Amino acid sequence: MGLYEVSLFDFVLVTIVLGGGAAWLTGRATARTWSAWWKLVLYVVLLTIALRFIHFALFEGSFFLPPSTFGQALEFALVDFVVLMFAAVLGRKLTRSRQMARQYGFLHTAS
Repeated sequence: MGLYEVSLFDFVLVTIVLGGGAAWLTGRATARTWSAWWKLVLYVVLLTIALRFIHFALFEGSFFLPPSTFGQALEFALVDFVVLMFAAVLGRKLTRSRQMARQYGFLHTAS
């Protein structure tokens, strides 16, 4: 058993491209609204559940129901969560650094 249960193409398309793009935008949104980090984690958890459902509905992946597949779905959800959280944190950090440079540009000294 690998890191993903569907084909590599399906994993890249759904988790990295679609899910990663949504996570990137979620990170940007939490940075723009100056939201707390816990909100970003909560949003990424919800996005992970939605992504697991897409894997289940389109590619016959595992989902959290029935209870017999819960453990397997949790394992793949953790992989999805890590990928999505990476994209969300990257989007948040990049947006926040741009905000800080624009707002407090007078503090930046050129080297």
